[in-house]
Amino acid sequence: MAEKKGIKVMANNRKAYHDYFVDDKLEAGIELKGTEVKSVRAGTLNLKDSYVIAKNGEAYVHGMHISPYDKGNIFNHDPDRPKRLLLHKREIMKLSELAARDGCALVPLSVYLKDARVKVELGVCRGKKNYDKREAAAQRDAKREIDRAMRSRG
Repeated sequence: MAEKKGIKVMANNRKAYHDYFVDDKLEAGIELKGTEVKSVRAGTLNLKDSYVIAKNGEAYVHGMHISPYDKGNIFNHDPDRPKRLLLHKREIMKLSELAARDGCALVPLSVYLKDARVKVELGVCRGKKNYDKREAAAQRDAKREIDRAMRSRG
């Protein structure tokens, strides 16, 4: 059977875009075990409170919840275990330097299938203040009002 080509998004971390400004993005592979891949393909994962720690030449995602596979019985793994990211050493060093800056965090933004492989999009993020969140909400509402007005005229 031939591999499917293209990108299929399995999960997005919308909370990250609400809580952070995304400065830089990076694609990484992720090391999954056995039934975790089937569970990801079924779309049963949650990125809501996940974050990345890069140290000792390795990067791990913490807080990514991959629900146990329904038909996996004894072969299922701990849903909240830290999952290793597959990156080159220079990429890990770059990420750890960027994360060491004040107010920066490494956050998984999305998980997707790319040519039948599970990939994670990482973001180097700066935290938003409450007034930044209010400003973003006001801009979103203004854009929505403009779109409604344009639709009603046309």
